[in-house]
Amino acid sequence: MRLTPATELEYRCSRAQQAMTAEGLDALLLLQNADLYYFTGTIQSGALYLPAAGQPLYLVRRDCRRARMESGLKEVLPFSSMSEVAAIIATHGYPAPRSIGMEFDVLPVALFERYRKVFPDASFHDASPLIRRIRMIKSHYEIHLMQDAAHQLDKVFRAAVGLLREGMTDLQLAAELERVARLEGHAGLIRMRVFNGEMMFGHTFSGADSAVPAYTDTPLGGLGTTPSFGQGAGYKPIGRGEPVIIDFAGSCDGYLVDQTRVMAVGGLSAKLVKGYEDMLEVQELMKSLAPQLPTWGELYDECCALAVAKGYRDSFMGVAGSQVSFIGHGIGIEIDEYPFIARGFHQMRLETGMAFAFEPKLVFPGEGAVGIENSFYLADDCSLKQLTLADEKIIIIPL
Repeated sequence: MRLTPATELEYRCSRAQQAMTAEGLDALLLLQNADLYYFTGTIQSGALYLPAAGQPLYLVRRDCRRARMESGLKEVLPFSSMSEVAAIIATHGYPAPRSIGMEFDVLPVALFERYRKVFPDASFHDASPLIRRIRMIKSHYEIHLMQDAAHQLDKVFRAAVGLLREGMTDLQLAAELERVARLEGHAGLIRMRVFNGEMMFGHTFSGADSAVPAYTDTPLGGLGTTPSFGQGAGYKPIGRGEPVIIDFAGSCDGYLVDQTRVMAVGGLSAKLVKGYEDMLEVQELMKSLAPQLPTWGELYDECCALAVAKGYRDSFMGVAGSQVSFIGHGIGIEIDEYPFIARGFHQMRLETGMAFAFEPKLVFPGEGAVGIENSFYLADDCSLKQLTLADEKIIIIPL
């Protein structure tokens, strides 16, 4: 277990304060676990009050002693009721805020209303875009954690070669891979910044099941084991000659990387092999364009156009009618951070320090899915560095 260095937390809070000043916010009041972890180094229940100038105040309901142990912030304070918040802020010499930013994209309405009563004279604003912009530029410390997650993930994919066999179910394979990941330090959880965004380690499924769409905003869905969690691996036995997709997220000290590889027992049809090779070409196009720092939308448009030109209009990034409007997504503490390599995002450009996963995939109903996914970051010199490590060849398990 690594604790986030105090200097790293100070750097993050300082960047947020600069952005707050530019947007006219007196304070941020943050409640979501991912944001708490980013700015405090822990996720103990409470709220982070970050003034536009001065020390952040981490107000902890449960458990303050653990929060003090895990967080490098100077002011970690207990509180038991929201009615105490304003007085604690005043006691530390901060004036009552007039303009407060909160995480409107994830904040429950009932909780927001309770905090609005604590600061009846303040105006409240959506600080979610500001927070996401701060978090999208990774520090060297964050990249190192993601590199460790990539090494963990490489061990999972190496283990898959010895585990995959004809007749085992998708769920059995997924469970075996999850066991490897857990023993390598995976927390077993993946965060997604969206309402009803539950996620597991990733998606592991085969053949026709890999072409089943689901409610998740992902190109692949899967039947899962129950409609109560209708995604992911199910009870389908793995047969010979069908694609086995292993779309897995590695996790190290809260930081994620994303990777997809294709395997098969005995071999794959020429159509699926060709589709996979074409997705590798789409990836190569992205690699050539990203160092030029295009807009997120420009990168999407160019890569999508190549897939369409190769004849995959109705199968690229999902089955027809259920296709997603992105090819890549930012990664970090959450699996869907900025940047979005997606349709319509023409106002924001790639920047050095960004980390993202790129996942061109094809889905053929009744046959299955093929594709590639790797995680990358843009280094200070604008070069694109790949984080994920597994061999990109289709792995064929002999009969």
